[in-house]
Amino acid sequence: MSKEQEKKENFIKRYREKLKWTGIFVLCALAVIGLDQWSKQLAIARLTDRDAYPLINGVLEFDLYSNTGIAWSMLDGQKVFILFTGLIFLILIAFVICKLPETSKFRILYLLGGILTGGALGNMIDRIRLGYVVDFISFVLIRFPIFNVADMCIVVSVIFLGILFLFYYKEEDLAFLNFKPRKFREVK
Repeated sequence: MSKEQEKKENFIKRYREKLKWTGIFVLCALAVIGLDQWSKQLAIARLTDRDAYPLINGVLEFDLYSNTGIAWSMLDGQKVFILFTGLIFLILIAFVICKLPETSKFRILYLLGGILTGGALGNMIDRIRLGYVVDFISFVLIRFPIFNVADMCIVVSVIFLGILFLFYYKEEDLAFLNFKPRKFREVK
């Protein structure tokens, strides 16, 4: 086999691998959006104009809440700013997913990125469609703010990403995110 043909086959193999994992990213995002929107519709149908529904008395209950802000109702009523910030955030995630190397070391980032993207889009859909985010899960034991499935996906994926970036990936692993042209990078 010639070097050109081998080079071409390696490119096709890498392209297929990238396409496969990008598809997994999209499927994760769609699954989270579907679960989130379904749970919110169920909450609206079952909890509108009703008292909180306790799952575990004094610990966990379902209670419908319309959140016009972000976490803990911060930026209450700032819909345009929140949507703009969310759009920038999603563009950043898309950039990272496109730049990810095709090695097995980064496959978890496709999954976590998909879960994070699905959560962000789930809440953005609510903001655009309803003007607020539907929250309904309440930990009354510790008086934690009411949240939803999208919020859980965002928090869990960010925690895992934080752990990976703090303890697993090294600085040189993330060189693919560098904006400098390759020829101007310092050689160590």
